[in-house]
Formats: sequence, structure tokens, C-alpha cells
Amino acid sequence: MEKIKMTTPLVEMDGDEMTRIIWQEIKDELILPFVDLKTEYYDLGLKMRNDTDDKITWDSAYATKKYGVAVKCATITPNAQRVEEYNLKEMWKSPNGTIRAVLDGTVFRAPIIIPSVKPAVKTWEKPITIARHAYGDVYKATEFRLEGEGKAELVFTDKDGNEKRETIYDFECPGVLQGQYNKDTSIKSFARSCFNYALATRQDLWFSTKDTISKKYDQTFKFIFQEIYDNEYKEKFEELGITYFYTLIDDAVARVIRSKGGFVWALKNYDGDVMSDMVSTAFGSLAMMTSVLVSPDGNYEYEAAHGTVTRHYYRYLKGEKTSTNPMATIFAWSGALRKRGELDGLTDLVDYADKLESACLDTLNAGIMTKDLIPLVDSGVEAKAVLTSEFIAEIKSRLAEKLS
Repeated sequence: MEKIKMTTPLVEMDGDEMTRIIWQEIKDELILPFVDLKTEYYDLGLKMRNDTDDKITWDSAYATKKYGVAVKCATITPNAQRVEEYNLKEMWKSPNGTIRAVLDGTVFRAPIIIPSVKPAVKTWEKPITIARHAYGDVYKATEFRLEGEGKAELVFTDKDGNEKRETIYDFECPGVLQGQYNKDTSIKSFARSCFNYALATRQDLWFSTKDTISKKYDQTFKFIFQEIYDNEYKEKFEELGITYFYTLIDDAVARVIRSKGGFVWALKNYDGDVMSDMVSTAFGSLAMMTSVLVSPDGNYEYEAAHGTVTRHYYRYLKGEKTSTNPMATIFAWSGALRKRGELDGLTDLVDYADKLESACLDTLNAGIMTKDLIPLVDSGVEAKAVLTSEFIAEIKSRLAEKLS
């Protein structure tokens, strides 16, 4: 068959460890045989980030602003152990954090649901979408390790040279210090992205944070959300019969567990990181979670919500076969290719992305799946554990049939 044509490249961001291996296999088996793939390639593997002093991460983010659509493999955010393992020049910041800072977007994460895998939370009947603010906070924080006594102060100097100064703590012993920030402009973009997404999907929107403790930082988020809702979105929400409400994150967690699902849950950067893992795991597996970063000016970056699957990678290096779930990475590719097709008016490319996802779900519904899903399968369903390569081959066979 003739390959499906593309007109504008995707920005392709390669990654690390086991997901890097699977990334190439997905391209070789599920994309290149069917699509005349055009990408602008950036290697965001930890070695290349170190060799370029992390410039390549910034370059990939600016390329996304240029082309409008990117697809990203999972990458390592180094800790002290990784600095030693990879002989790094420094402990480079999260590449996701850098990309999100440049794009100033919101990350929407939702589970991939199949009938044979029931949520761990029995009341959940519909997907819960996590809307995660993707700018600032702990991911762009400045921090110190303090080795002795001294006074820590928070200082702001305005453009005229005037200082505002507050004592954080008088240290009588060693400790740690961290400074975080966010911007009204980014918070407003976050709020509007969430309201627009809720309207587009006709779902209720929840927003939660900890404004009772953080009476300036978190409360700013709360006030901005409420102001934008009242002035710009309230009537639209009421017309569709959907709701927006704010509650403390403590209360929200309890409400989420008791809910039936089927809503968007908006959260600050770190809260969204943690809660998306909780929600995805409770629905089945972190490898069954879609993730897309949407910027206010209409740029999209698709990725898997999980990490680089280090444990499987070390087994792979020993020559062992692995059964690593590639679903989230496949859906990152399908999401990016679908969006590229939509933006460029390429119906064949959109159709391909739809059929790729359908082939994945058909494979799972036939009981063919990776080992991580087997313990989660309903007891009345026959399921067979296969290796990653076998799972991808089964998807390829179904995809070819759908496209023929």
C-alpha cells in the first residue's frame, strides 16, 4: 500500500532507557511501514543533554513552538545517583519542566480504559482527567543546602530598586532552603485551558489546592480561577449543565475516591504529577495513561505519563526479554499524528491514528497483553502475557488489516 503522506514535520524528542528501545520499535513496526513520517529529531537522552549543556532540550521546546506538534519519549530527570552513573557535569533539571516552561501549557492526562481491567476504586465508572499546571513551582525552584547557622530571607527588588524583605527562618543548625515562583499570566492560561477543555468535553471541572495554609501562593490560584470563571465561563457552563467548583485538596481526594469519575480535576504542578500517578494506577496501570501538553497559543506536546522503566532496561542490557507495556508511548505517537493531521487537513493521517489506537484496544480486548496488566484482568476473562515485541506484532497485524 502507498504510504500516508505528511506535509509538516512533527518535533520528535527521543528519550532514555527502556522507553527509548520501545520508541524505536514502535516507529519501525507501527509507523514507518504505513506513514511517510516527517520529523525534526532531537535526542533528549541524558548523554546528549549533558554533552550540549542541556541546550538540546531548549532547542526542542522552541521547535515545538515553530511546528506546533511534538511527540516525546520518557526521559531521565537525574538525581545524585544518576549524576554518578552517567558522569554528568551537573544535576540537570527536568526536561519536561523546561519544555513546559517554554510552552506555558497545561498537561491533560486521562486513562486508557478497557472492559477487562476494572478500576481498583469500585465506584469509578468513567475516566478522570487530570489537568496539571505545567509551569513553575518546585520544577523551576532554586534551592540551597545550608551547612550552618544563619538567617534565610525572601527578598524582592522591584524595577525601581525598592526592596521587600521577609525573614524565612533563623537557622540554628544545618538545613535546606527552597524558593518557588509562579506568574499570574501562566495561572490565567492554566485556568482558561481547563475551562475550555471542560467545555469541549462537556465535563465538570474541579480545582483544588491548599489555600488555607498557603494564604498567598495557593490562594492566588484559587482567586484567579474564580475570577475567570465568573467573568468568562459561568454562563457557558450553565448552558451545558456542567459545573465548576473549588475545594481544598484534602477534601478533593476524598471526593474523588467516592465519585463515579467523568470529570476534569485541575491541580497545581506537583499535585498533578502525584495525583495523575494515583489515578492512572487505580484505573489499571501508569502505562495506560495518555498525556498531552496544550499551550495557550495552540501548541501540543504528546508523551507517555510514565518514566523510563529502568528496571526493565537493566534486564534488557543483560540480554533478557521483557514484557514492557508500550500503550502510553503508542498513544503519544497516535495523538501527535492525529493532531498533525487535523491541523494540516490530512484526513488519511487522522484515520491512521484512529485505526492505530483501535488496533491496540482490539489486541487488549482479545486478551493479549503485557505482564503488568495480567494481575488486573477480570477473573472471568482469559488473558495471555506476551513479550513487548510480540504485543507490538499483534497490534501491527490488526492495524495492517484495518488499513488494507
